[in-house]
Order: sequence, then structure tokens, then C-alpha cells
Amino acid sequence: MEFKDKVILITGAGKGAGKALAEALAARGAKLALNDISPINVEAVAAGIVQRGGLAKVFVEDVAKKVAVQAMVNNLEDEFGQVDVLINHANVQPKSALIEMDEWDWHRVYDVNVTGAFLVTQSVARLMRVKGGGVILNLVEEPGRGAEKEAAYYSSLASLTKISEVAAQELNPLGIRVASIERSADLVANALKFLEQA
Repeated sequence: MEFKDKVILITGAGKGAGKALAEALAARGAKLALNDISPINVEAVAAGIVQRGGLAKVFVEDVAKKVAVQAMVNNLEDEFGQVDVLINHANVQPKSALIEMDEWDWHRVYDVNVTGAFLVTQSVARLMRVKGGGVILNLVEEPGRGAEKEAAYYSSLASLTKISEVAAQELNPLGIRVASIERSADLVANALKFLEQA
């Protein structure tokens, strides 16, 4: 996939892998739609991209809320006309032992990491279906050493992996390629390689 003039939506783009991917894709000519729940970090990311000659627009919404997601995608369509790539990066990662975790924290992890990815995928896939296809990439992660106190986070990403597998079967016939990619030190390079081949 050539990135020049491709419209790429990244959720949770204010920091971490979302920020790194936004900057890397902007440097390769992509038009960035950057989402985050807070404007502070994501607006700084967008400003940096624009200062370097790129194009980035900010969409501040909570991806765990259906109405907010639908409004975001509608506004994005008005702004750019389409979405070529969706990268689901928005996530929360509380660190708390299972026997101590507050129920609200558990639900919030699943609301953002799983339901949020589902809601954005659903709205964007409907747009992609009309426009003739696209790519949806979900960022996931396997637990490693030191993963104790993160059962909610890793179990939510395991769910997202399975959602990716089933969504691929359903959406590939519509011209929409769906995959998950592991968060790692090589994430940006691996994501770029995948998108280039998509």
C-alpha cells in the first residue's frame, strides 16, 4: 500500500505506539485522523506533524461510547471523504491484582480495549464497504514477565485477537483486510511492512 494521500485513522494517538505510528505514517505522506479521549497529547502530536509539512486532524472522542464513535466517523468522512486504514490502538492498562481490582477498572479496560475497537471497526467498516475496501489493524500483546496485576489488560487483548480473526473472515470478502499485530520494539517497522503489503 502506498501511503501518500491515504487517510489513516489511529485511535489512542496521543502517546505510545499510536503516536509513533502517526509520525511514521505522516512522514510517508499519509493524511492522519488522530483520535484520543484527551486533547492535550494528541493535539501536540498533530501540531508536530503539521510543522513538518504533514496533514493531521484531531478527533477527541471516547471510543467506548457508540454515539461518540459514530459522530467521529461522520466528522471524519466530512473532512476527508473516506478512511483507507484504521489502526485500533486506544487502550487502558491498570495495574492491580485480581483480588484487589475495582470492578469499575475491569469494565473500563474492556469498554476501551474491546468494545471501543469493536465500535470503531463497525463504523469504519461500513464506510469502507461503501468506498470499496480498506485495512483494519488491531494492536495486541501477549503477557510476558512482570505481567502480574494486568489480567484485565491482557485478557482484553486476547479477546481483541479473536475478534480480529473472526472479523477478517467476515470483512475480507468486502475488500476489507483485518489483522492483529503484536506490540513490540519493532511495532512501527512491522506495521509499516504489513500496510505496505496490504
